[in-house]
Amino acid sequence: MDKNLASIEQEVNVLTEKLTSLKKEIGKVITGQEETVEQLLITFLAGGHALLEGVPGLAKTLMIRTLAQAIDLKFKRIQFTPDLMPSDIIGTEILEEDYSTGKKFFKFNKGPIFANIILADEINRTPPKTQAALLEAMQEFEVTYSGKTYTLDKPFFILATQNPIEQSGTFMLPEAQQDRFLLYIKIGYPTELEETTILKNTTGTKKETLHKVITGDDILRLQNLVREVPISDDLITFVSKLIRATRPETTTNAYVKEWVNWGAGPRAGQAMILTAKARALMKGRLSVTLEDIQHVAIPVLRHRVIVNFRAESEGITSDDVTHQLLNAIRVNS
Repeated sequence: MDKNLASIEQEVNVLTEKLTSLKKEIGKVITGQEETVEQLLITFLAGGHALLEGVPGLAKTLMIRTLAQAIDLKFKRIQFTPDLMPSDIIGTEILEEDYSTGKKFFKFNKGPIFANIILADEINRTPPKTQAALLEAMQEFEVTYSGKTYTLDKPFFILATQNPIEQSGTFMLPEAQQDRFLLYIKIGYPTELEETTILKNTTGTKKETLHKVITGDDILRLQNLVREVPISDDLITFVSKLIRATRPETTTNAYVKEWVNWGAGPRAGQAMILTAKARALMKGRLSVTLEDIQHVAIPVLRHRVIVNFRAESEGITSDDVTHQLLNAIRVNS
């Protein structure tokens, strides 16, 4: 075996063991939700941001806070409310005085966005103007205030929660904002057994102690390794066909033409390949399989394929569109 490949495999084994330890730490507090936790870790490895949606009371906030407690990084929580202002997120300039000279000057007071892991709690309870304060940080990993640009520390993740848009007091996230999220994760109700365990574990006095089992440097190295994971040209072509097939203007798929308003852009293809690579690495593999792509396709396209009004009235979702396309498109077809 090539020495370089053997060295990479050894490093991958060490880092994936740390990911397994991270899952165990989260499992001390969170019962079930294995799929959601896996998708959050995929987001971390791929270097993106995640949007979690579910009705109140499904431990979305607790899950993200628990994840942050097990990682040796700076964590900040921002509670989004209707009166939240962009400066409450980015920061603001304050007037200070140099007492030795008597001169006054403005100093930028950094906001909570200057952390490694940001919990944007109930992001859709604030108007789009304030939501947009996250756009530059999410895409460029920097923020600009009063003409000056401030670089954010890496790794940098925004993990946002939102309540279903049908609930009162919510604002729809603009499409450009949604597209910045690598994955759109939906959380469902627990099973009967999981719910019974939750009730038992959360109504007593026992408190679990969480340990920090992975560092920021570990995550940065994993992000670099993710991009080194090979993917075949056939699978890249498959991803390209899948993304292009979501666009009603150019697709030959009758289902898409009937039910989709507009489809996914090139960023969706990039997200699908990166998250598939991240999943492969999490499984201890140094190659992407078709299963990896099929596994991440739903959360990647959920917020990027927009169905039309007729589809909504018939109960047809973007998930249904993605399922149909996955069944219709074949590798090397």
